[in-house]
Amino acid sequence: MRPATVTAAAVTTILGVGAAAVAAGRLASDAVLGAPSGRPLPADRRLTVHATAAGQVTLTRSLTALRPGTYGLVGKGVHAVVGPVIEHAHHAPDTVVRRLERVDHGSLDTGAKVRVTPQLHSGDPSSALGLHHQEVEIPGELGALPAWFLPGPRDTWVITVHGLGTTREHPMNVMRFLHGQRLPVLDPAYRGDAGAPRSPDGLAHLGESEWRDLDAAIRFAVRYGAEKVVLHGWSTGASMALHAAVNSALRDRICGLVLDSPVLDWATTLRALAVARGVPPALLPLAVRAAQGQTGLHGARLLDGSLAPALRVPTLIFHGPDDRLAPWQPSRDLAARRPDLIALHAVPQAPHGAMWNADPDHYEEVLRRFLTPLM
Repeated sequence: MRPATVTAAAVTTILGVGAAAVAAGRLASDAVLGAPSGRPLPADRRLTVHATAAGQVTLTRSLTALRPGTYGLVGKGVHAVVGPVIEHAHHAPDTVVRRLERVDHGSLDTGAKVRVTPQLHSGDPSSALGLHHQEVEIPGELGALPAWFLPGPRDTWVITVHGLGTTREHPMNVMRFLHGQRLPVLDPAYRGDAGAPRSPDGLAHLGESEWRDLDAAIRFAVRYGAEKVVLHGWSTGASMALHAAVNSALRDRICGLVLDSPVLDWATTLRALAVARGVPPALLPLAVRAAQGQTGLHGARLLDGSLAPALRVPTLIFHGPDDRLAPWQPSRDLAARRPDLIALHAVPQAPHGAMWNADPDHYEEVLRRFLTPLM
């Protein structure tokens, strides 16, 4: 072959490989960011139900099944809640017995496959908790956002924001506690959630665009009587709260932040999700670049050093070293930069978004002490 022909062939091959790599990276990115809202996080394998008895369930033995605390179990047609491990219960070496708190619907049949979730309740606050609530709509920039509102006599409202792998049912974990503090609670859906407008590109932005729906919720709260608001977010919902605290035109109405498992380093979280969903390691750098190109994700003001000086309100962070999706080192760094405003409460043996689940009573006591001066 002539040199020119060889060069042209080589360039064509390189371009073809490059295009294929870009396409593969984009597919990998879509597999993570395009996942439906509320889709269970892939970090934990499914467990098998081996047996049930009065007040207990036997599950496949694993680190997940051995976690301390209270969790939901979800499977095909079933939702249940399990409590702590029953240490002295008889079981085979490859199983573990946990206290069975309740079965909300379906049945835990032997052989059923279930996943552990931090989301304990299904339904709405009235059906799941027996708490009176109102169905409201929040005007957002993309359209109406459905929300649950639980009235309370105080003029400080708590706005709760769910995160990755859950729905607005997740904040019901703390609603009974917040109701007991006589605080009004607003629990909105946001873009990409069921019943809410779709993101224009169909992808999740890990809080960087979704925070504007939280901003709409703040406007709604102020319009209907809130003098101040506390933002309580999990995972990407915590990231949304940080964006709102820095960028909202109503940030002077925000009097406190509660951040559970905040996603502060989006690239690390994206890689962890991609690995858990089976993306080959060789594609991870391409997936991160594709995500940035598709969505403009860049972690603005969450890791660049300007966030800490910009915060103006007391902030409580619940996070721990066992979070595999949102590493807690950025939370430690953020708290270290503003010890005057930020308190970090470390929670061991808790997966992403499940700091409450690991020890509900202690979580709520820490939260009560934080909220009391803000009421």
